[in-house]
Amino acid sequence: MHKMTQPKLFTRDGKLWIRFSLDGKNIRRTLNMDDTKPNRKLADTQVIPQMILKVHSGEFFKNNNDKNKITLIDEYIYKSFEMHKATRKQSTHNDCVGMYKNHIKEFFGDIRLNKLKPSDIKIWQNKLLERGLSPARVKSIRNVLTAMYRDALEDEIIDKNPFTLVRIPKILPTEINPFSLDDIQKLLSVTNGWLQNFIALAFFTGARSGEMIGLKWEDINFDKKEIYIQRAIKMGEISTPKTSSSIRSIDMLDALIPYLENQYSLTGKKKSYIFLNDNDEHIYDIKRIRDTHWKKALKLVDLDYRPIYHTRHTFATIMIENNEDILWVSNMLGHVNSTMTLSKYARYIKRANKDRATFLKDVA
Repeated sequence: MHKMTQPKLFTRDGKLWIRFSLDGKNIRRTLNMDDTKPNRKLADTQVIPQMILKVHSGEFFKNNNDKNKITLIDEYIYKSFEMHKATRKQSTHNDCVGMYKNHIKEFFGDIRLNKLKPSDIKIWQNKLLERGLSPARVKSIRNVLTAMYRDALEDEIIDKNPFTLVRIPKILPTEINPFSLDDIQKLLSVTNGWLQNFIALAFFTGARSGEMIGLKWEDINFDKKEIYIQRAIKMGEISTPKTSSSIRSIDMLDALIPYLENQYSLTGKKKSYIFLNDNDEHIYDIKRIRDTHWKKALKLVDLDYRPIYHTRHTFATIMIENNEDILWVSNMLGHVNSTMTLSKYARYIKRANKDRATFLKDVA
């Protein structure tokens, strides 16, 4: 005779679940039903009584034994990738597969979905951090497995997602280390040709690197002094920019015009992408510029290495420091709204020297 407590309903992510104790072991099961009054009534009058009956008849234990045959993570992860492929950019899909192969498979590939424990996840996260990965990167890698476990829950392969019990590594705010106007002038003075033009475009538009290598001459309007950002290139994949708000028209600042005209003399007649490699093909990934030309340019002017993305931070901070309209800056960056811009760069807004709370002088 099995000892079983009365199953109780609870809610998780808007779905009905039940929990009970069976022979001293705590069991949780999803009912795969939305938490509504009719469904609660159905669970109380039919689902729970049927489960109790299965326990006493032994049928429940047959189903439970099947859990020992649950697929390996290394097998189910690729099904998860396929399920999400249609809603992910190809570059994102490739990145997810790469993160699994490089940082997950060696730890969890041969573990069954229902055998991964919270303690395993904590140790794994710590090891990734010890390897030098940033907390933000660990979070991205972790998201690959979290998505897979959500898929397994929906498929009713497992009853719980162990990642809900483990905290995400604390992510510190990105340290912004903008270049000065003097730094920009130095970098432009020691470079020439397409690299000089690329650096000018980066500093004078605040565009993302993938957006810049994705620009075509058809996106440049010298008459209206506008640049249309409508595509990006990452890891060889041509796609839309990061977000819908990133598809935008930005101003061509006067300081940038000579550099774009110079670049036009190099590639304009080819009616192609603005920046081309030695084979007259578009640049497949910013890594090709970042790891060679960008690092060399920084060394030439004796500047510590900073990711090329800091050209974007530099544009934002310089404009805000010089009291440019925050809405204009936000549009140039392709942010959803000015709130997002302010959340990153508000501390660079200059505040006039002014006596505050003078009305309290008579109170003191």
